[in-house]
Amino acid sequence: MSDPQGRVTLWGIETFLAVADEGAISAAARRLGVSPSAISQQITGLEAALGAVLLDRSARPIILTPAGAMFRRHAQTILNAEAEARADLAVADLSGLTTLRFGMIEDFDAEVTPALLTALAHDLRGCRFLLETGASHRLLDQLEARALDVIVAADQGTEGGGEGWREVHPILSEPFVAITPLGRGIEGLPLIQYTVRHLMGRQIAAHLARQNLRLAHRFELDSYSAILAMVAGGEGWTILTPLALHHAARFRPFVSVSPLPFAPLDRSLTLSARAGVLRDIPAQVASRLRGLVDAQVIKPALDQWPWMKDSLRLL
Repeated sequence: MSDPQGRVTLWGIETFLAVADEGAISAAARRLGVSPSAISQQITGLEAALGAVLLDRSARPIILTPAGAMFRRHAQTILNAEAEARADLAVADLSGLTTLRFGMIEDFDAEVTPALLTALAHDLRGCRFLLETGASHRLLDQLEARALDVIVAADQGTEGGGEGWREVHPILSEPFVAITPLGRGIEGLPLIQYTVRHLMGRQIAAHLARQNLRLAHRFELDSYSAILAMVAGGEGWTILTPLALHHAARFRPFVSVSPLPFAPLDRSLTLSARAGVLRDIPAQVASRLRGLVDAQVIKPALDQWPWMKDSLRLL
């Protein structure tokens, strides 16, 4: 049901921004977890309240009208102010926070993510948690689009640019390593490559190019488990990180791990949030996450591969 004329709601503003970002009502509905008809009703009600047409729904993708483009700037400001107000009402131990939309790379979902959410649930007694896992670049897009509040993802380096709209809390630095069938080296084996459709795959491909290496490969996969299963089966070797081995731990007894046989490469993982919106909350979550990563990832890895001690570390 549309809102009475003259009433502008935060939900109406959020649905408008989602449609403006996605360019389609169906995509905005998926992002917000509601039906397309609910999105349409909110947009209709918002346009009636403002007395202006904000979206050209006949266009594909949907585009903003001049009035919509003007209102979008105000809409972002309104939602930022609302988020800041919620943060101001939260006490220092986070107990006043009511909803936290969290994005996490899949590397952590075996142990770290459940442990983090369990710990935060004790800190945030009245908080509802919404978790989304995915590739780093997708999580960053969702943070920028206000679909998530906090994300943990691989640092994008030069790809990420120098945005000032987010605060970044370093978590972990880890090396890329060579993973081969147990007891074997890379000689005579093809590379099983992590997909270049994801940031990590592009980092690996760019590093190989800088070394003037063109390694034969037949497979380009986006699954740690699938890659490590093939390596364990003797089908080739791969370049991944200790977190990949942690994520697919059942394959660790069947592979050998060594430093890259050429120049080293590493990556950083960070926690990001929109700057100044959640006050001390991102820093507190990052601190708790570092403790979990140290206990569950770094210490077990260094027990098995002590040669990583200078490259696998908290930041």
